[in-house]
Amino acid sequence: MPSLIEPKLISGNANRNLANAVARRMSMHRGINVGLVDARVERFNDQEIFVEVFENVRGEDMFIIQPTSNPANDNLMELLIMADALRRSSAARITAVIPYFGYARQDRRTKARTPITAKLVANMIAESGIERVLTMDLHAAQIQGFFDLPVDNLYASPIFALDIMHHFQDMSDVMVVSPDVGGVARARELAQRIGAPLSIVDKRREKAGEVAGMTIIGDVTGKRCIIVDDICDTAGTLCKAAEVLIENGATEVHSYITHGVLSGPAVDRIKKSVMKSLVVTDSIEATPETEAAENIRIVPTAPMFAQAILNIWNGTSVSSLFETQTLGPIYEGLYNAA
Repeated sequence: MPSLIEPKLISGNANRNLANAVARRMSMHRGINVGLVDARVERFNDQEIFVEVFENVRGEDMFIIQPTSNPANDNLMELLIMADALRRSSAARITAVIPYFGYARQDRRTKARTPITAKLVANMIAESGIERVLTMDLHAAQIQGFFDLPVDNLYASPIFALDIMHHFQDMSDVMVVSPDVGGVARARELAQRIGAPLSIVDKRREKAGEVAGMTIIGDVTGKRCIIVDDICDTAGTLCKAAEVLIENGATEVHSYITHGVLSGPAVDRIKKSVMKSLVVTDSIEATPETEAAENIRIVPTAPMFAQAILNIWNGTSVSSLFETQTLGPIYEGLYNAA
């Protein structure tokens, strides 16, 4: 039976646009107005973070919407301090909705005397009083095991599949491409959803951060290639992979990336690249430069997150959102053809 307590949303400064969109979507689902809890998240002159919640949250089911994107340290501290404020205000349950989980790339020791920072962050989140985490496309699935509390890891691939079927329509010459061997499972899952073949870009590195060469595994001649990955940071490797695909006979290259970190020269590289389009989600708030780029498009995650929050609140399945039959109606306004 659903709880009599209504779910309540609160947001830090990391991605207010997404938080407001989730609240609007929940209002549509619930038939009642769902707004963000009135609070302030400010900084003292020395950049210490201060949080004050202006509404009563005693006994409430609280959801903090806060990706830990750039600036990662500030946004992570906002999340932890908000959780502490809610815990000390007697909230019944605190769920962290972290669309982009920062520090996820530090999930193992790659060499001697290096940290496993993803585990450290997981420990900090648990100690702050957060009882559940809802996130999307963790860089490594095993990060869920770093937490001693429930973690729901949503996937962007069902959304991407709806978007691809809507925009490409004729799928006969579409091929999904993994930009490296490590991302094959993610690419294969999307390929199966849209009924397309799979190819792999094999990268050779002389040293960390520098790609010495790329080899295409699979025949991409005459194909419209869709590169799929979880993170695009500086976009150097992504743009290089697109060039190699065109050199090997691909007619077009498109990319679908869950988290558009897009730091440094990334946007400028993408605008000048041979890629026809780059699609990212709004898990990280887009910069004005990103929004202005003609070949970058943003797809919303608010419908999926809103439904996932409601499913957690009323004790129903979150994994049902991985199925097109469930997700299709939620995105019906965007993809009528789905």
